[in-house]
This record gives sequence, structure tokens and C-alpha cells, in this order.
Amino acid sequence: NDNKSYKAKLVGTDSKMDIALLKVDADEKLPYVVFGDSDAIKVGEWVLAVGNPYNLNSTVTAGIVSAKARNLSNNGIQSFIQTDAAVNPGNSGGALVNTRGELVGINTMISSPTGSYAGYSFAVPSNLTRKIIEDLMQFGNVQRGVLGVEGGELNSNYAKELGIKETQGFYINKITKNSGAEKAGLTKGDIIVQLDDKKINGFAELSAYINTKRPNDIIQVSVLRDGKQKTLPVKLTKKEILNYEFNGIEFEDIDASDKKQFNIKEGIKIKKVNNPEYAEYSDILDGAVILSIDGNKAKDMETVSSYLAKKENQKARYQIISKNGQMYSIIM
Repeated sequence: NDNKSYKAKLVGTDSKMDIALLKVDADEKLPYVVFGDSDAIKVGEWVLAVGNPYNLNSTVTAGIVSAKARNLSNNGIQSFIQTDAAVNPGNSGGALVNTRGELVGINTMISSPTGSYAGYSFAVPSNLTRKIIEDLMQFGNVQRGVLGVEGGELNSNYAKELGIKETQGFYINKITKNSGAEKAGLTKGDIIVQLDDKKINGFAELSAYINTKRPNDIIQVSVLRDGKQKTLPVKLTKKEILNYEFNGIEFEDIDASDKKQFNIKEGIKIKKVNNPEYAEYSDILDGAVILSIDGNKAKDMETVSSYLAKKENQKARYQIISKNGQMYSIIM
């Protein structure tokens, strides 16, 4: 804390995790913090939060780890470390460190009815932060791998509803087509209890572990099937290959039945329209197949996602075939 200012260059951002990577060029060596292992911290362990709340420079507050793998997001991306270290507006982006001074998290938000600290604060785990930073440095964007399963977290009520005894783990309701989970042989009804050597009690832990991995990484998935534990190696798929959302429209790859129905060899399908602006066109759009975007062939999900990512939410012109075989040209 020497009151010096430096010019920084923005290398990349990850909006889902609210993290940016900046590059500072300086004449002298700068002090730095080392990464700790956020998976190794224990509930009850002491931590310190560093930041600038209410413009009070370099404020340090102390607390304990209240919980791990807290899921506060409706899309399930986040998996936070919860602490009771006092964090207020201005603390965001500050370090959460253990008693050895190692970075175990980046303070990012509070849960509060007033906007000020009310006993709960949350940090992005350092293992996830490190992976995001390495991705931004190496690839320019975040490489997210997906397992390709949908389902729910087990508890007593859910287990009773399903007619099973297990009350911990992740119950698979659906397998995403073309995903690593499908290719590895995971099926509906399997209960995921472990990924590699990490025990899985619910969705937040599953999400937290997968988010530290990249596409094409192979993980050992242990499942309970018919009362017996079975371990299957699953190769993670690139998220954009399976599904992608742009301007409130969800896309997915077409399968063999779509190709036959529409008599086409390539294209992508509109899975769902979430943007109310296009609600009146939902009859045409739902289940329609996109043939081209701005005159560029919609070959597959990867081609389309990389093209639309460059448009940064600007509208595009889509050539589509609706479910009843009608051709349309729509700007959205």
C-alpha cells in the first residue's frame, strides 16, 4: 500500500464470475500474493478479507469460513466460499486469505437486506479464479467443460419422491445428447457420488469441481446404479458445442432425426426463446432450424457460438426453417 497508480491493460473478462484480468507494466518488481488451495480450506478455519470498503483504503477484517460450495445463482455457475468476515461495498475484488497469507478466494458479494454487511459474505474460490485467469491468458476466453447431465440434489424428501434410499449425491434425470456423459454410458437414474477423489453431496459441489476443468479433460465419475458403485471415465465436452444462448435465444445442435425431417445436412436448432421481445414469434421460432446467420452457413454450434460471440449482443439476420417447413428471414 504505497499510493502509487499504474496504467493497466484489460486482457479479458469472465462476466459469469465477475472477474477481469488486467496487465500492469511497471519499472520495478511488484509485490504479489500466492495462490492457496481453496479445496483444502475447512469450515471453521480463520480467514482475512482485504479491500477498500467505503473508500477506507486497505481495510482488513477477520472471520471464519462459514460454508463451502454455496450456490447463489439460478444458472448454477457460481459456487462460493461463505465467510462471516465483514465485507461492504468497496471490498469486491479484494483478497480473501488464509492465516498463511495465501489467496483462497476473491470477495465478490454480500447477502444483505440493507446493502451493508449483515453477517454473510461470499468469495469466488481461488482454484476457480486461477483456472479463469490461466484461460484468459492462454486462450483469451474461459474454456468451460460440461459433463452433460441434468438432475437434482438428493435430500430426504426428493429421495422419498423417487423411491430410493440415498439422501446425498446428484440424481441424474436427463443426459444431454452428444455429451461426454452420454458417450461414457451414464444413464438416467444414476446417482453421482464422487468426481475423481472429491465426494459429491449435491449440485454446488459438482458444479464447483467441473468449473475447474477444461473441455477434453477426463474425469472419473463414480455413480450408484442399482445399489452398486460404478466408476466411468467421462471426457468433458466444450459447453458451446452442446448449447449456447445469444440475445435470449437458446440454441442446440441438430440430430439425425432433424436432418431427415428438414432434409438438410447441417444447421443448428432453436431450443428455446427466453427474450420477451420475440415472444410473438415463438410459434415460428421454437424448434426451428437455422441455416445461416448474416449469410454465413450455420455449420454447427461451435461455428455459430464463435461468430455470435464477436457480435457482442448486436442483432443478426437468421435464415430459418420453421417446424412446418416454411422459410423465414428474421433479424433478432
